[in-house]
Amino acid sequence: MRVIEIPSSLDDRNIETLHARIGAVETDPVLFDARRLRWIDPNGMLALLGAGKVAGRGGARPRISLPVDTEVAGYLERMGFSRAAAEIFQPPPRRVRRRRTRTSDVLLEITPITTNSDVHEVVDTVQSRAGAILSHTLRYPPAAVVQFSVILSEVCQNIVEHAEGPGWVAAQSYNWTRRLGRHVAVIAVSDLGQGFRASLADEHAKRFGDRWGDVTALEAAFLLGLTRFPDIGRGQGIQQIRKQVGRWNGLLSIRSGTARIADTPAWSRHPPLQEGLRHFPGAQINIILPENSGD
Repeated sequence: MRVIEIPSSLDDRNIETLHARIGAVETDPVLFDARRLRWIDPNGMLALLGAGKVAGRGGARPRISLPVDTEVAGYLERMGFSRAAAEIFQPPPRRVRRRRTRTSDVLLEITPITTNSDVHEVVDTVQSRAGAILSHTLRYPPAAVVQFSVILSEVCQNIVEHAEGPGWVAAQSYNWTRRLGRHVAVIAVSDLGQGFRASLADEHAKRFGDRWGDVTALEAAFLLGLTRFPDIGRGQGIQQIRKQVGRWNGLLSIRSGTARIADTPAWSRHPPLQEGLRHFPGAQINIILPENSGD
């Protein structure tokens, strides 16, 4: 059995450490050792699920050891990780008893997305929770609830229409006192579908010729607004997301295949473009919306 040790912290800043440890085809059983995990965000959770799926493609279902830290284990339970992981890991991870809390900063537990009806359910769920978090915690205007729902709908719709494969979405608000000095909302979306390069290839690969690849495909979608549809105006979801996230001074990044592209605000250290990464199937979207500072 091959053991993959999960770092003590797993979020958008070091997700590549996990991607780099997953082989294209794992023929031997894999154990994901997360016992030392002390911090994880929605991006880390979905990365663990995706890595487990990839590791199981060789035939043997992977195993996972959950954190020994009871607070971290309880947080994973609150986010629905054990429920989602039961479909991937064998045996299913143990369930941790959840503590009752008066309020929750969870915008959306880990939710599978396979159909359009799943997208509608996600939006309905978030609309009932987002008001207080967006207005009181992030200090966004009342209209932000609708705009936030549109963003969530678009990124989830990307799984159904673009990836042509199942995926997950999760969202949470945090107090980033040390990292940023304000509250943020983190939205993570991940799928193991065909990725941007394959999705756009039929419509656009010829025009780019030998330059066509993961980087070019991401730039075509992210910067040029090209879609897999020949009709002008169809599939402009990413451009709409970029505009709204930019209005809120947020971060938007998309990883697909071996590359990642991002809109990086001044407060972020994310590079605008990365290439030559370890190949990972599908696409992973990360959105971070900071508290309105009033500047």
